[in-house]
Amino acid sequence: MKKWGFGVVAMSGLVLVGCTDEVTPQERLEAYIAAWDEGDYETLYKEFLSDETKQQFDEAAFIERQVALDEALEITERDITFTAPPEDTEWESTEPATFPVQIQVETSAGPIEWEQEMTWQPVEEEELTWMAEWDTGFILPGLEPEDQVRVTTQNFARGEIYDRNGNALAINGTGFEVGLVPGKFTDDTLKPRLAELLGISVDYIDQQLGQSWVTDDVFVPLDKISQVDDSRAALLEIPGVLLQETGMREYPYGAATSHLVGYIGPITAEQLAEREEDGYTEFDQIGRQGLERFLEERLRGESGKRIFIDKAAEGAEDVTLAEIAPVDGERIDLTLDAELQRVTYDAMDGEPGTAATVDPKTGEVLTLLSSPGFEPSEFMLGMTQSRYQELSEDPLQPLFNRFAASYAPGSTLKPITAAIGMEAGTLNPNEGIVIEGATWQKDASWGDYRVTRLHPEAPNPIDLEKSLVYSDNIYYAQQALAMGRETFITGLEAFGFGKDIPFFLNLQSSQVSNDGTISSEGQLADTSFGQGQMLANILHLATTYQPFLTGGTMWQPTLLLEEEDQVVWKEGLASPETITELQAGMRSMVVDGFAQAVNLPGIPVAGKTGTAELKVSLDAEGQENGFFVSYPVETEAFIIAMMIEDVEDNGGSGYVAEKVATVYKLLYE
Repeated sequence: MKKWGFGVVAMSGLVLVGCTDEVTPQERLEAYIAAWDEGDYETLYKEFLSDETKQQFDEAAFIERQVALDEALEITERDITFTAPPEDTEWESTEPATFPVQIQVETSAGPIEWEQEMTWQPVEEEELTWMAEWDTGFILPGLEPEDQVRVTTQNFARGEIYDRNGNALAINGTGFEVGLVPGKFTDDTLKPRLAELLGISVDYIDQQLGQSWVTDDVFVPLDKISQVDDSRAALLEIPGVLLQETGMREYPYGAATSHLVGYIGPITAEQLAEREEDGYTEFDQIGRQGLERFLEERLRGESGKRIFIDKAAEGAEDVTLAEIAPVDGERIDLTLDAELQRVTYDAMDGEPGTAATVDPKTGEVLTLLSSPGFEPSEFMLGMTQSRYQELSEDPLQPLFNRFAASYAPGSTLKPITAAIGMEAGTLNPNEGIVIEGATWQKDASWGDYRVTRLHPEAPNPIDLEKSLVYSDNIYYAQQALAMGRETFITGLEAFGFGKDIPFFLNLQSSQVSNDGTISSEGQLADTSFGQGQMLANILHLATTYQPFLTGGTMWQPTLLLEEEDQVVWKEGLASPETITELQAGMRSMVVDGFAQAVNLPGIPVAGKTGTAELKVSLDAEGQENGFFVSYPVETEAFIIAMMIEDVEDNGGSGYVAEKVATVYKLLYE
C-alpha cells in the first residue's frame, strides 16, 4: 500500500478550560492518523482504541477486516484530514475531545469521501493520555458491524464489426450451451456418439454427471456450440440432450471473412502476462487473429465496477459507495462489401487462392479474402488437438492467409510494364515488332536461356494491343531491354514495388527482386512479364491498375470507413495517351483473347490474365498460379484481382477468368 497523507483544518470558536502539560488529544489524533497511513492496524488497536471499543471489536477481526477491504477495494490512495481547534485551545482533562475527521480513499471504482467524528476520552494511566472511541464508520461511510461490503464487476459489451452497408461481420450474438438432463438420458450407449459430436471424451461426460449437485432433473452443461455448428440437429436426436441459448460472438460470414475478421478466443498465459495490468483476467477472451486482434484495444471496452454496502438490517437497501459504469467497445465500420466478399469467396469454390477488390474512385478496399477459409467459431470455442491437426495438415492450407503473402504475378504485370515503357518513350503502342517462333534470345551471350511465348501463332507484327491479347512474353522482354534496367526498376518502384504497402494490416510488400536489383538481361526479361524474382501482393496488384482509371494516380488502400479516402500514394504514373491505349488493349484482351469466359454479353469487362510458373528445378515442370485482374468498363466501379493456385490442369489463367465471370454475373445479371 502506498503511504498516505494527512493534514489538519483549523476549527474556530472552541475554548476549553483547564490545562495540562501532558499529551493533547490533537497530538494523539495526529499519531493515530500516521499509523493509519501506514496501514498499521495492530498499532491502532493496541495503542489508540479505548477499552470500551476493544470490548466491542476483537483485535483479529479489527485488523483482518480492514486489511481485506484495502485489498478488495484496491485502495491506492488515502487522504485524511481533521478540523483542528485554535492553537491556544486548552484541554479539559475530565472531558472528551471530539474532532471532525475527513476521509477520502481512491478505490478501483473511484473515490469515496465522507466525514466522521472521532471522540477521544481522557484516561489516567501513569500520566494523562487520550483513547479513541472507534466504530466501523471509520472503515467506510455508514458501515455497521454486521454489514457486508461487496464489489461487483459490470461487464462491457465487446465492440462489433460491420461492413460499409451495415452487414454484421463480428457481433455479440447467441450460441448454444449443450447439456444433459440426467433423468432423461437413460441410454449409456449413446455417450460415445454424444462425445464424438461435441469433441469431448466419455470420461468428461461421466465426470460432469457425477458432480455432487447433479440430480435427475437439472441441466448439466457439457459444451458450447455456435449457431452455424452443423451438429445441432444430430445432438437434439439424442434423448436427454438440451440446447440452451447463451451469449456468444457470432461471425455471420464465416469462412468468407475468416482470415480478415479473425476470431476471439481464451486468453493465453503469455497474453495474460503482458496484459494483466490492463485489467485482463484468466477468464477473458481476447482477439486472436485478424481484425479481432489488430483492433483489440478498440473492441475490448472497459469493465465497470460497483462498491456497495449490503445492509444487514431487514428491509434496508444497499448503499452504493462508488461506481464506474462499464464502457462498451467501439463499433468498427469497414469499407468492405460483405456481400461482394461472399460472392467472390463462393465463386472460388474452395480453390486455394486469394482475391482483392478496390474502388478506383476512392482507394477503399471492397473485398480481401483468402481461400479456403475456416469457421472462426471453432477457434473461438476451443478446438481439439485432433481437429487443429486436421486443419494444419489439410493440403489446401485453410489456415494460411494468402492475401497477406506475395506471389509471382505473371502476365498481369504486362500493363504496368507497358505503361512504364510508354511514359519513358521507349514503347510506341502502334509500332509492331516481327516475332518469329515460340522462343527468343537476344544473342548467344544468354547461353541456354530463352524467352518462351505461349502463342507463336499470333499474327505479325506484334503491337501493344496484340501483345495484350496474346500475352506475348517476347514482346515485353524486348520492351524491357529497350528501356533498360534502371528505367524499368525506377518505373516499378513508382508503382509501389519494393515499398511498404500503406495499409492498416500487415501485408507482405511486392518486390522487384530479392535484393531490389536486376542483375542480368535474362532477369530483366523475366521480370518484364512478372516472373523471375518478381512478387506482388494481391491487394497491391489490384491497386496498380488504378492509374489506368484515375488519370495516373494510385490511392492508399483503406479498410476502415473512418479513414480518409483518396489519399495519394503514387501519382503521375500514366498520361492520358497511355491510359487510352491500355484501356483499349485490356478490353481487346477480353473480347479477342483467351479469357472468353468473362466476355459477357451486356457486361463489358477489361483486364489482363496471367500465369506464373513456379519451378522446383530448371528441367521440371512446376506449379502454375493463375491470375486475372479486371474491371467493368461502363461503370469502372471496382477493380478485382484474383489468384488461384495449381491451375496447370484446369486451363491456366482462363480458369481464373471463369471464376471472376461468376462474380460479374451475380452482380450484374
